[in-house]
Amino acid sequence: MDDSQLQRAAKDHLWMHFTQHGRYDGSGPEHDVPVIVRGEGVYLYDNHGKRYLDGLAGLFVSQLGHGRTELAEAAAKQAQELAFMPLWSYAHPAAIELADKIASYAPGSLNRVFFTSGGGEAVESAWKLAKNYFKLTGKPMKHKVISRSIAYHGTTQGALSITGLPNLKQQFEPLVPSTFRVPNTNVYRASDITGGLLDGSDPEAFGRWAADQIAVAIENEGPDTVAAVFLEPVQNAGGCFPPPPGYWQRVREICDEYDVLLVSDEVICAFGRLGTMFGAEKFDYEPDIITCAKGLTSGYSPLGAMIASDRLFEPFRTGAASFAHGYTFGGHPVSAAVGLRNLQIFEDEKILDGVQTNAPAFRATLEKLNDLPIVGDVRGEGFFYGIELVKDQATKESFTDEECERILYGFVSKGLYDAGLYCRADDRGDPVIQLSPPLVCTQEHFDEMEQIIRGVLEKAWAQI
Repeated sequence: MDDSQLQRAAKDHLWMHFTQHGRYDGSGPEHDVPVIVRGEGVYLYDNHGKRYLDGLAGLFVSQLGHGRTELAEAAAKQAQELAFMPLWSYAHPAAIELADKIASYAPGSLNRVFFTSGGGEAVESAWKLAKNYFKLTGKPMKHKVISRSIAYHGTTQGALSITGLPNLKQQFEPLVPSTFRVPNTNVYRASDITGGLLDGSDPEAFGRWAADQIAVAIENEGPDTVAAVFLEPVQNAGGCFPPPPGYWQRVREICDEYDVLLVSDEVICAFGRLGTMFGAEKFDYEPDIITCAKGLTSGYSPLGAMIASDRLFEPFRTGAASFAHGYTFGGHPVSAAVGLRNLQIFEDEKILDGVQTNAPAFRATLEKLNDLPIVGDVRGEGFFYGIELVKDQATKESFTDEECERILYGFVSKGLYDAGLYCRADDRGDPVIQLSPPLVCTQEHFDEMEQIIRGVLEKAWAQI
């Protein structure tokens, strides 16, 4: 198709995800659907040949960047040998070898890898395993899940129930019952979160308070009914909330005390995003389950996984018990082969070392934006950052809904893209710009991001 045919077909037939299609309901270039046709390194190119720095790694996915022929060749080779085989009572070498590789990276006793097609399915699998495990071990009432406010865990019915974003949920209710919310770890908004009890000046005290609210929630629901706590190492929605010092250690203590499974949702944070293979390693805790996807294949083929501890596999290890759950494309041979090659490149090119080396420079470059009056907070870890926008730095006053629509979406989001930066402007929580570039980015790319963001935010401030 030529460009005009692509536009017509997109508007007539393609139902895009999380998209206000009304934005494209009209004629003229201002109503065109953006069409990306090519990727090379850390850049994307549209159908007009314009280049964009991929500041979001696609969607927290493209760890190694675009155009890696080694990954394409691994997919082609596997497709020629064995294009498909389900893991339903059968196995194939790519899945076996990838499970072995993942288990070698995972912390502690997390040695059992259950493959899925993506992150939402991994979260669904973790909740189902938690309920199944407790039924098999004599605690059939343990089924409830606790997660944090504003947190995003997926869009399937179970994962959406665990998600803590009311605006994403209300149109699909009733959802799966028995999920409950606790405060997140946004130190910048600590005073609001704690009702003025803590102002965030002592992050460790705030982290202890936030963790303790999990114990309060377990007590309120009844310890004999709570199966799992789902938390991200660095929370995505709301704009990258790192954990305060000691937070994860206290959460682990609470889960152990009440016999509640700790699920580390690392769909974004795993595979180098924070400079370690898993976020649990970054913050020195051992969960019972890790959910992951995205960076496992650097986006070259869809794949996710639930990684469970030996303890959770034990009821299924012998006898007639079966985890009656699975997906047609979970552990797809082509995806598994790509995952293996992806992780081999991680090792060969020392990707984790590169993130650890460059992360301080990424932070320092973004923190230059603190001199802009519209920037309230720059926060994150590794190659995963959020820039919160405010109307008043001194009071931390945020935008109204109307201002978010007009400034964040109507100007900032479009302005960044027009200036050659693909990233995310988001107000699931407070208004933020999120950056999560490919792990192969260096200082020149950090500078390019900062300069584009600075130019757009200076213009946005004039509109407040």
